[in-house]
Amino acid sequence: MSRTSFNGKHITVAGLGVSGISAARALAGLGARVTVVDGGDGPALRERAAGLEAQGIAVRLADAATLPEGTDLVVTSPGWKPDSPLFAAAAEAGVDVVGDVEIAWQLRDETSAPWLAITGTNGKTTTVQMLASILEAAGLRTAAVGNIGTPIIDVVLGDEPYDVLAVELSSYQLHWAPSLRAHSAAVLNLAPDHLDWHGSMAAYAADKGRIYEGNQVACVYNVEDPRTEHLVREADVEEGCRAIGFTLGAPGPSMLGVVDGLLVDRAFVENRHQQAQELAEVSDIKPAAPHNIANALAAAALARAFGVEAAAVRDGLRAFRPDAHRIAHVADVDGVAYVDDSKATNTHAARASLAAYESIVWIAGGLAKGATFDELVTASAKRLRGVVLIGADRALIREALARHAPDVPVVDLERTDTGAMAAAVREAARIAGPGDTVLMAPACASMDMFTNYNERGEAFAEAVRALADGRDAQK
Repeated sequence: MSRTSFNGKHITVAGLGVSGISAARALAGLGARVTVVDGGDGPALRERAAGLEAQGIAVRLADAATLPEGTDLVVTSPGWKPDSPLFAAAAEAGVDVVGDVEIAWQLRDETSAPWLAITGTNGKTTTVQMLASILEAAGLRTAAVGNIGTPIIDVVLGDEPYDVLAVELSSYQLHWAPSLRAHSAAVLNLAPDHLDWHGSMAAYAADKGRIYEGNQVACVYNVEDPRTEHLVREADVEEGCRAIGFTLGAPGPSMLGVVDGLLVDRAFVENRHQQAQELAEVSDIKPAAPHNIANALAAAALARAFGVEAAAVRDGLRAFRPDAHRIAHVADVDGVAYVDDSKATNTHAARASLAAYESIVWIAGGLAKGATFDELVTASAKRLRGVVLIGADRALIREALARHAPDVPVVDLERTDTGAMAAAVREAARIAGPGDTVLMAPACASMDMFTNYNERGEAFAEAVRALADGRDAQK
């Protein structure tokens, strides 16, 4: 679709968040008549609305169910559920609903950069940033975009020329992007998440699998997660597109893996049945936790699919540093390591984090979002020296521990005030001994006690710093 095809159309944008504002401005700039709708109201939304209205964009607050008369297309923000009344009204009127990623894809032209796309239940942001670091090390003009924070419409319509884009895509975004066709793509892993939005695990997986549709060069999958390979097999791809696996073990042909502390490539070499190319050392990855090594292999696979040389993979991984609150070492106190993985907001992420350490005092709890914890506790029980529980749904974890790790000491903190994290760190320090790791990997969302996982991570880090300094954090 050409950019001029939006001229004169009446487009309704659902949601007054970052992606909604980006889409509204971009479409208005292309000559569309835009109305933004949002079910909320209040000072912050009114301020955003005023900014759009000053640009000639209509905004309707406190009414997200009624389709504006004459709408030709609905562009939704990612979080809006498919069964929202607005979309039912659109369906009844024969109006298509798409997302901002779909619009960005349609706005590309012959000069636009190809997309290397990544999705998965966990690890998306880290892997996209690793990929961007590798591409930059190869001398390519690139950016990490999409669900990572920079609206992709802004990048596609911007003046900055790129050679290739590293694109993070959520299941929400993929659901609303039917025509997306990436150069190459990866699904890192699949575990139950956002099932209230998708309705079932099958629907969630199917939306993740959309990322492979129409791939040109490589569909990258996780050998240890057969569901990702199944999605590759189900995808309709371009002729010649290859399935490329990544594994923490020794790789077979058409895979990347690990051999004797080295990341190696048996996919993008001349004789993959007999040869392997060294890419980097495991020690080049910081931190070298198993799930982070897997992220690095997936990023390397996409970079190699784009023709990046091995040396750039090594240099990019060496240069990369993860964002805060992702298995971040805070301090060592009295021989005990304190690690902040507040981003582990579901059981799949927490399990990967727990697998990185041998003897753990685990700080866990928060909002479970319907999750169960039996499988997580069973898999991690032998590593647990003790557990400190916080948050609204801590009883669910306590009950799983009683069933599957009854000998592990558990401290159940009933308090949910702002000083609860400092109390949790003090209790963990009391249990831990030299050589242990106090790991804050909650396996739950944070909104019962904190604004977001960043605030939760900062509370943990401050409590650890206070412990190291011999002072009291907030009680």
